[in-house]
Amino acid sequence: SLVVLFGATAGAYGAKLGSDERELILLVWQVVDLHSKKVGTLHKSLVKADNLDLSDQCREVSGLTPEGLGKAEPLDRVLQQFSQLVSSDLKVLGRSSYTLCSDGQLLIRQVLHPETSKKNFLLSDCFYSFYDLRKEFHICYPSSAAVKDQTIKTMAEYLGLGTDETEEDFGVWQVKTMVAVIFSMLSEGCNHIFTEPETVKYKYETGPCSKSETVDSETVIRARGLPWQSSDQDIARFFKGLNIAKGGVALCLNAQGRRNGEALVRFVNSEQRDLALERHKHHMGSRYIEVYKATGEEFLKIAGGTSNEVAQFLSKENQVIIRMRGLPFTATQDDVLGFLGPECPVTGGKEGLLFVKYPDGRPTGDAFVLFSCEEYAQNALKKHKEILGKRYIELFRSTAAEVQQVVLNRYMSTPLIPTLPTPLIPVIPPPYTIATGSIRDCVRLRGLPYTAGIDDILEFMGDATADIKPHGVHMVLNQQGRPSGDAFIQMKSADKAFMVAQKCHKKMMKDRYVEVFQCSGEEMNFVLMGGTLNRSGLSPPPCKLPCLSPPAYAAFQTAAVIPAEAALYQPQALLPTTRTPQASAAAPPAVTYYPAQAAQLYMNYTAYYPSPPVSPTTVGYIAAPPGAVAAAATATHTPLLPQPGALVRMQGLPYNTGMKEILSFFQGYQYAPDDYNGLIQLSDQARSVLQAPKEWVCL
Repeated sequence: SLVVLFGATAGAYGAKLGSDERELILLVWQVVDLHSKKVGTLHKSLVKADNLDLSDQCREVSGLTPEGLGKAEPLDRVLQQFSQLVSSDLKVLGRSSYTLCSDGQLLIRQVLHPETSKKNFLLSDCFYSFYDLRKEFHICYPSSAAVKDQTIKTMAEYLGLGTDETEEDFGVWQVKTMVAVIFSMLSEGCNHIFTEPETVKYKYETGPCSKSETVDSETVIRARGLPWQSSDQDIARFFKGLNIAKGGVALCLNAQGRRNGEALVRFVNSEQRDLALERHKHHMGSRYIEVYKATGEEFLKIAGGTSNEVAQFLSKENQVIIRMRGLPFTATQDDVLGFLGPECPVTGGKEGLLFVKYPDGRPTGDAFVLFSCEEYAQNALKKHKEILGKRYIELFRSTAAEVQQVVLNRYMSTPLIPTLPTPLIPVIPPPYTIATGSIRDCVRLRGLPYTAGIDDILEFMGDATADIKPHGVHMVLNQQGRPSGDAFIQMKSADKAFMVAQKCHKKMMKDRYVEVFQCSGEEMNFVLMGGTLNRSGLSPPPCKLPCLSPPAYAAFQTAAVIPAEAALYQPQALLPTTRTPQASAAAPPAVTYYPAQAAQLYMNYTAYYPSPPVSPTTVGYIAAPPGAVAAAATATHTPLLPQPGALVRMQGLPYNTGMKEILSFFQGYQYAPDDYNGLIQLSDQARSVLQAPKEWVCL
């Protein structure tokens, strides 16, 4: 038997059904006995939605009103009545089993499954298997329109069924016409047999993915805006009703190995992928999720792996994976098993543990654990932030794709300091320092457009540009190295700073107004070193907070000072991109120029330990006098780094390590002669900044 089912939501109708997340408001159904060609009673049931605000299209097409729906039963009660009435009709017809049959896939996949998932109640088994009448019709009548162009009306017109849509209530006509179409397909001329129903997966299956596997780009999407703590099961729930391929959820990680709110999802076919794209800006909790097309190459880059160790670890299918972070570097398998305890046994004991290591074999402090059921995994998650040794351990849900990304060192092999580029122009300026006193000779710009550069700021300040100190413009970047919307400017005097604040406050830059406040050099330094400045006063930078890891940053009052030559080797991510102004052909070539009164450039310690924000230097934004061009062109200088890659970074050093121990460690290797401090000529304050973290930068 078939149960012919039709439904409507409070929003879009037809091809866009379910694309706007609107709730179901109508169900109409009728049982059809395919052998005796008899039908049961036709049932129509209104559904009370949480939001009774009907769209104009819904009102026009269905004729329903909020008042009428307000008297209806909620969806869970209507589905209970559906099961009871179908069972009763089957008994009358002498049948016991049935399969749903709907007009297309949208009602089942895009409406019923997502809505019941959000409302946290389960659909009965009958909703996981159904016939798509449009596909069955096209199989029976190959010369008819393509499946995507079929509607109930076009099928009836193709068969010449004389039905009038206006004579019946909305939903009743649709079900009666669908039944008539089915009977036509069962006639002697066609003898159509319903054999292969559409299926909806009960749950998402985890599993590994090989880099040699072929992934069709027409089956992959990118989901963006996910909560950072969301797991593969949460993403599968967001796409409830659609069939995700086995191991088809790959969570993307950032450069530090943490989830960045994006995931690549692979579906079983292009039809499921197209339905997933219709869920663009649907909600996961209070967040809307963006859904875009992606490629198979992108999916393999994230999810693909070839490590035998990973393949063996993930060979046990249908396991719950938990990621542990912050383990002591000396932790053993027995330590981890003891930490988890008997209430959450690990699948296979020690074989269910996978420690993550750097390419050189050193432990990273991360591990993955397998559990055979959800109960054991939940018990393990209750140990989040409990202590092992002297460290608290973080526990999160994880995925097979995340295991492959982390263990295969997709991010861990990338150095924090990239290969240094060729120097721009080797010019060493005289000493220059940022004032740190309480004189209010600085201004803070807040609310800058994120696309604004230093040239935009100079244009914004107009005539006051002449009163800016050399290298006095400091852009504040966020943790991702992008503009934060803030900037600090050092003026030549407190009076000049006051005049700028009065003149430019709430002046427009592009399409935004910018707030301009007068402040002191001390306040500016607090923000540039990672602190915050607000109406309630100063909040110290993270280097002065006890919770920062590594925890032992020495207190300091000024930024670390480095030679200008070293500043020329800064990673390009820290240097703003100059937009070339329109100039005449006779304009002299641009060179990096530091005025005579400019002393030394400031490199924030964040260039060596990635903690926001940073304040890049204004290289390239100060015009060079004609004489300086000739001097720079004829000057001879040997750069401190004769070739890229001469800089190495040491991590994991004891906190009391000194210069003697480092030189002894590199015994037998030739380092930069006559300069054991390497690239950076350390002052006492700079030395305290660089020595406090557990790392050194050496030549």
